[in-house]
Amino acid sequence: MADLPILYSFRRCPYAMRARLALCVAGIACELREVKLSNKPPELIAASPKATVPVLILSDGTVIDESIDIMRWALALNDPQDWLSGDDRELIDRIDFLFKDHLDRYKYPTRYDDCDPKEHRAAGLEILKELDTRLAGQPYLCGDKPSLADMATFTFIRQFANTDRQWFDAQPLPHLQRWLESHLSSELFAAIMPKYVLWQTGDAPVMFEPVELT
Repeated sequence: MADLPILYSFRRCPYAMRARLALCVAGIACELREVKLSNKPPELIAASPKATVPVLILSDGTVIDESIDIMRWALALNDPQDWLSGDDRELIDRIDFLFKDHLDRYKYPTRYDDCDPKEHRAAGLEILKELDTRLAGQPYLCGDKPSLADMATFTFIRQFANTDRQWFDAQPLPHLQRWLESHLSSELFAAIMPKYVLWQTGDAPVMFEPVELT
């Protein structure tokens, strides 16, 4: 157990989700510490002063506290489904920064001054229309198989969709909606979404163990 990485996570955080996706597919077991973001344990803050999840602490003490870096680290060790062949950094950055900026202001408008959530919803929708066009001729963002581009972005698009699912389902995004549903109904997504009890100092270790996917 002492040689395993420690993963600080929060089940519903899209950043933590995508880190767990990569760790799972790469077959990397971890000690998982589920945290409450409104009551962060001091061990998390000590490991990463920004105290956001996910945070991965390796057995040699190295700390990786950016989710996309955790994904790339895990896949560099083991990439059985060849996700790195679709590491479209321009696309991933567009979702991570521009789209996420609109998503936050759509979902949490009261956190921002002079914020019109409908304007940001519309701006986010324009980005999703680009993805829908890209998916019109292929099942995944970089071709015929899932890759890092898909796995690093769909958790944020899920969050956007769930903000007002009735509205989202009514939008002219047939290819993107099909793509999103394929990820949400996948064996892999189910494998990384079980509920864990909140971790507290002194608790017995809880394992995050990759499952064998069919």
